[in-house]
Amino acid sequence: MQQINVHEAKTQFFKLITSVENGEEIIIARSGKPVARLAPVSEITLSRKPGSAKGKFTVPPDFFQPLPDYIINAFEK
Repeated sequence: MQQINVHEAKTQFFKLITSVENGEEIIIARSGKPVARLAPVSEITLSRKPGSAKGKFTVPPDFFQPLPDYIINAFEK
């Protein structure tokens, strides 16, 4: 993992992007203190199953009641 300063990152941005495309992570630092990480984006695959939360919560009876005036007024400001 390579660490570079902010100024160098700004002047060599396209070179850094090429490194990241090749799988390298780069730490960007200001005054020697890490402030950001430039890393490749990995494909995120989430396994979701429809209905998997069934029975884990219930909607309270007052959920469908009108909101109090003070909340409605807050939205209209």
